[in-house]
Amino acid sequence: MLVFFTQNQMSILSTHSLSIGYSKKGILNTVQSNLDLKLMSGEMVCLIGPNGTGKSTLLRTLSGLQKPLSGKIQIDKQDLLKLSHTDKAILIALVLTEKIDVDNATVYDIVSFGRHPYSNWWGNISENDITLINESIDLVHLSHKKRNYLSELSDGERQRVMIAKALAQDTPIIMLDEPTAHLDLPNRVEIMLLLHKLAHTTGKAIVLSTHELDMALQAADRIWLMTSDKGIECGVPEDLVLNGHFNNAFQSKAYVFNSANGNFSMNYPMTRKVWVTGDKTRMYWTFRALARAGYMVVPEADFTININEKSWELNEREFFSVGELLSELDKLILN
Repeated sequence: MLVFFTQNQMSILSTHSLSIGYSKKGILNTVQSNLDLKLMSGEMVCLIGPNGTGKSTLLRTLSGLQKPLSGKIQIDKQDLLKLSHTDKAILIALVLTEKIDVDNATVYDIVSFGRHPYSNWWGNISENDITLINESIDLVHLSHKKRNYLSELSDGERQRVMIAKALAQDTPIIMLDEPTAHLDLPNRVEIMLLLHKLAHTTGKAIVLSTHELDMALQAADRIWLMTSDKGIECGVPEDLVLNGHFNNAFQSKAYVFNSANGNFSMNYPMTRKVWVTGDKTRMYWTFRALARAGYMVVPEADFTININEKSWELNEREFFSVGELLSELDKLILN
């Protein structure tokens, strides 16, 4: 049976002077070096960073699929490099990005594969295995589709099946590479919330790489922020924002990260000026529309927009949509 988390957090995985990378045509390419990381039980860690900083390479190395260039990885105080494939499978469950298509396999069949490290030579499973499989399916809210074929499920449901398979493997660590990559927004949010809940209720350490920066800031207990020149910055999301590490890692001419609210905004060229006063709630969306249209909001402007609860006022005229307001501004600028 799945054991739910009741103990204090402890370090389940650690690295010491770890260097990761790969060899291509005999040339060694070091992606990251001198990494000292700690992964705690009962935490969800989001691994984020610009492309090319080594997120997938790190996950593959930590899970034992790829050898480190140097340094040590310890899981439950055991040297990862000295463990057998079976021992690794008992400690780490890995969910990769690739979509899984298996003909004539049900949800139950796929999740039951998670028990493979524990089954005998003939692949027989025990009553305890069956209980754990059913519990894992229930935890991802798919009990009503247990006998459905994988081909009958949506992308979001398929991803939950793979998470259930990892849960059935019953390892202290679950690693996921871009688990929301093929999903729409509602399913991305649901998967992130599900993984956060599972870390806290089962005590498993969950590490996932993601490009969903805004959701990582909201859902992660801790972030591993990979950079191209400063290794990995580790910390609570809010600390990485407030100390400037997050902004430094994602600097770009194309967008701006607002540390006040955690949002990314496109960096439009703004050559026009306007001033805005009034209702704070509607002001945010007005600012977005004005920026897209090339307007910067500054006090020393020729035009002032006053926002109230139902409309926008400009030059003593009232407008009842942002679209009408923008059209009027364009007319004023042309005149």
